[in-house]
Amino acid sequence: MSAVRLLVLGAVIDRGAAHGYQVRKDLESWRVDLWGNVAQGSIYHALRRLHSEGLIEQVDDVALPQGPARTRYRPTADGRRAFIELLEAMLSSDENTPEETVAGIGFLTKLTRPRAIELLEQRLESVGAKRDRVVREHELDPDAAWDHHVEAIRFWDQATSAEVAWIAQLLTTLRAGGYAMREE
Repeated sequence: MSAVRLLVLGAVIDRGAAHGYQVRKDLESWRVDLWGNVAQGSIYHALRRLHSEGLIEQVDDVALPQGPARTRYRPTADGRRAFIELLEAMLSSDENTPEETVAGIGFLTKLTRPRAIELLEQRLESVGAKRDRVVREHELDPDAAWDHHVEAIRFWDQATSAEVAWIAQLLTTLRAGGYAMREE
């Protein structure tokens, strides 16, 4: 999965049609620079790749009074489907990087409420089960030669417990009608 792929495709979908500079400005306004590790070059690389895969198509070149013309892209039907598939994977999987998870959260409202709840319930179950399994395995052999490495397990446990609590709170918010979701 790729946070950049989701972010760039999502930005193009949000605008209907966009050129690279607009996508970059949108991502900057979302403060992706603080959490997403998205370089300017990766945006243009993603646009070229999405275009070569048929997920976006070239609309036209916009002539500017200053500087070169800018190529605008719009999503294809395949691109819209791929966006939803990628978004769903980023929200439901417990194997994501933090950047992928945050990118998915940014587009949460592109899903229907029931689908978002279903995906987050899947994630809650898998993250909780994984946390319990790792902690349980560590507790099975407390005399093992962990030394200071036990701190890595403690850190992971705390971080994962925080994620479990966050997912549970988000589910409570969604079930209570929070956020305007797709088709509402």
